[in-house]
Amino acid sequence: MDVKALRVAMAGDRHIQPIAAPDAGAANIRLALRALRDSGLEAGARGASLEVQPQSDRPPRLERATPFEGSRIGVRAVPGAPVVGFRAFLDGIQRSQVIAYAGGIPLVHGAVAAAIRERTDRRLHTWGTPQIAQALFAPHALLDATLLASLGARLTVVDTLASTGASARDFDAPSAAAHHPQELVARALTAVQRARESAELALVAEWVARGEGPLLVDGGTSGSAGAATSAHIVGVIKSHRTLYADEAALPLVLGLREGERTTAMTVSSPRRHPVMSWYLRLREPSSRSPLFGLVRVETARADDVTERADLVSRWLLAERTPVALPDQRWDVMVYGIRECEQYLTAILR
Repeated sequence: MDVKALRVAMAGDRHIQPIAAPDAGAANIRLALRALRDSGLEAGARGASLEVQPQSDRPPRLERATPFEGSRIGVRAVPGAPVVGFRAFLDGIQRSQVIAYAGGIPLVHGAVAAAIRERTDRRLHTWGTPQIAQALFAPHALLDATLLASLGARLTVVDTLASTGASARDFDAPSAAAHHPQELVARALTAVQRARESAELALVAEWVARGEGPLLVDGGTSGSAGAATSAHIVGVIKSHRTLYADEAALPLVLGLREGERTTAMTVSSPRRHPVMSWYLRLREPSSRSPLFGLVRVETARADDVTERADLVSRWLLAERTPVALPDQRWDVMVYGIRECEQYLTAILR
């Protein structure tokens, strides 16, 4: 078989299933741009995706966690060979960009999608119905009422003040910088992120209600009571701006070798449901960053904590192949999540 024929055959193996188009009222970006023009706003230039721009000035931090497996955080080699255990994978994506300004107020188009990809006979297919939503994100209280009514008649306009927990009073404080365009963009991005999380949690709830077998979620599970208490839901956190370790435990976390995990701990906060969590090293860091190949696992608390943590760790170690290249996060991303992300990228237009 020549190279061209081989590429065609490989592309056929990676065929992504089509799904039904979003509802007619969905605010895709072309519709949003048309609505802006019809409302008298200039919307010619579109900004770069907000997701590729630095958004948070929040410094990295350490946060203490309560040991759940033993009296203190320790290191444990995961016993036994890796074993396939996950039935399905869940991921969500988002896209957002400023598409116009109204009197200095940025109007952000946001699109989110989430899906579960179920594994059957070593192939992934879509389980249930993917969640897709698109809208315009803007602070209602700061927009001209006529403009807001015109836009609202054509598409969904999400209030970024209400969706981020702010109020119009926050913008009246003399010292507040809330009128600053960058602050308004940051609020819009937060609102888009929450919309994506809502889409993901809706699918988690569906899986808890009628799914079969363990579901691997890209991200934490403590945001949902159903996910935090279901033995079928496992979350994997790939980024570590917050490390759950005190100064004594931090060297243990950063010093994990491939196939080792920390003992389990309880992670909780006032806005989250308590879960059992531990760090697991998927790949040997060698001379790389101490965070290379490091993930944090979240799942429901269990009485047989050691047995449960070891088994879930073996499931995750089994998902290291095939390697999730060329994604830059391949060291901490399992292939099932990468495939889910590729699928979502294809359907979110």
